[in-house]
Amino acid sequence: MTSRPRRSALYMPASNAKAIEKARSLPCDVVILDLEDAVAPEAKEAAREQAVQAVRDGGFGNRELVIRVNGSDTPWGADDLRAAAAAKPDAILVPKVNSAVDVADYSAPLHADTALWAMIETSRSLFALDSIAAARATTQLTTFVMGTNDLAKEMRFRLTPGREPFFAALSMAVTAARMHDLTILDGVHNDIEDQNSLEAVCRQGVDFGFDGKTLIHPKQIDLCNLVFSPAPAEVDWARAVIAAFALPENQGKGAIRVEGKMAELLHLAQARRLVAVAEAISAAEAA
Repeated sequence: MTSRPRRSALYMPASNAKAIEKARSLPCDVVILDLEDAVAPEAKEAAREQAVQAVRDGGFGNRELVIRVNGSDTPWGADDLRAAAAAKPDAILVPKVNSAVDVADYSAPLHADTALWAMIETSRSLFALDSIAAARATTQLTTFVMGTNDLAKEMRFRLTPGREPFFAALSMAVTAARMHDLTILDGVHNDIEDQNSLEAVCRQGVDFGFDGKTLIHPKQIDLCNLVFSPAPAEVDWARAVIAAFALPENQGKGAIRVEGKMAELLHLAQARRLVAVAEAISAAEAA
């Protein structure tokens, strides 16, 4: 799995030229130019043209640039996918993926350097998570994105502050992603003004194992970046574990003592990944 930071992935309506321009200077890790939910039907074609032009114009720095297309079952889906694939963004995000067949169909026209990101936002997808994630082996799928608002609508969940109705879906999606070495991003938080509730769901997302979170407003970026970044104490501990296992006297050992705590080889693997993520974040923020 890549260590590239994906702490914050901000949806920006591709129908709004000012929003696209603003995205070039925001501190998010990922910009998602949205052709789907954030765009009215009468603006779909213009949004598609603006998204494609934005990719061609560039200027997004080290931010990952993603286009979210409309579904293949809509009047705009086929043209969206064709145009987005030709533009060659870093990734194309596709909605309402229900099966491995969907993944293969969406992946087929993509350029080799363009990844496929899949929205997990239907009841059907929850019972096909393993096969959908396994499509990574034969397609350009790299990332799951939770569509919690669509899940709530379809499953008649209440959007409680603690997100208890989502626990099974979130946990199973993370499990499937980890089984098949996918990145996975948590769903959006609808309350733009309440930073306390945003912090709570970000920390919950970290606890569940998400790599980052999708966002709907620039106000949410800084807090999301902070929570999804490894804490300095965690990085220090990880470096200590790596250094300890590298000592000659610890070669070949499966478990050692580091600063009074037991560390096993599984902790070494975790430490290496955490340090890689921390270094990638530092490099991105310094660029």
